[in-house]
Amino acid sequence: MVLSRRQVTAAAVSAVPLAVAAAGTARAGGHRPRTLRIAGDSTAAQKYADAAPETGWGMALPFLLRKDLRVDNHAVNGRSSKSFVDEGRLDVVLDAIRPGDFLLVQFAHNDEKKEDPARYTEPWTTYQDHLRLYVEGARARGARPVLATPVERRRFDARGNAVPSHGEYPAAMRALAREEGVALLDVQALSLALWQRLGAEGTKAYFNWTPTEQDNTHFNPPGAIAVARLVARELLRTRVLAHRDVRRLDEEIPDSWIEWPAPATA
Repeated sequence: MVLSRRQVTAAAVSAVPLAVAAAGTARAGGHRPRTLRIAGDSTAAQKYADAAPETGWGMALPFLLRKDLRVDNHAVNGRSSKSFVDEGRLDVVLDAIRPGDFLLVQFAHNDEKKEDPARYTEPWTTYQDHLRLYVEGARARGARPVLATPVERRRFDARGNAVPSHGEYPAAMRALAREEGVALLDVQALSLALWQRLGAEGTKAYFNWTPTEQDNTHFNPPGAIAVARLVARELLRTRVLAHRDVRRLDEEIPDSWIEWPAPATA
């Protein structure tokens, strides 16, 4: 069941003493590892052997975080902020979340699809409304919400300039983050700048791009590692994480560290 904004807000108020008490119990009884949970789309999602070498940036993020900070990747191909909620996936995340955890939210790629009413949201109304469900749901459980603007696609104009592709969605998320006092990872701006530095040809080595499959949205291992590095640095810059929580920010991470498990069977 998806709660209304009013219901979630009321739950947040009533849950605060419980969250504080639970955190105090955890400190008294020993350290409980924190978990960073990702809600998002295919650009972040876990990929399996049948999709290799396609790689979500969430697969690379654990290599940049200390081992006592777990990553629980709930991102799923093709989902928008709306469909993720409507399918009950946010409920699953919120059921698992614990005080002291983080909920990192990145959506927009599929929110933009006007032709699909199951996924489409309008940037300044329904997109923001759905994002609030993640923010308030995390806070109600003593966890910290974090918003991440959508990573940019590989798109260049005739003069070789990297072109933004997400319309008003990044601006709408930035405005919501200010309004709600939520940490914002500006992955859209940073990835656009990175693609500009690499250039139209150089970026092909970061995307799942081949002469036969010109995928300008999804990443291969180098691209996923590069975007995960942007995310980790933003988590540090915004003080969501401390220096002790991150590692290898300036070190080479071998592509061979990326693994694609066998697809789950029914």
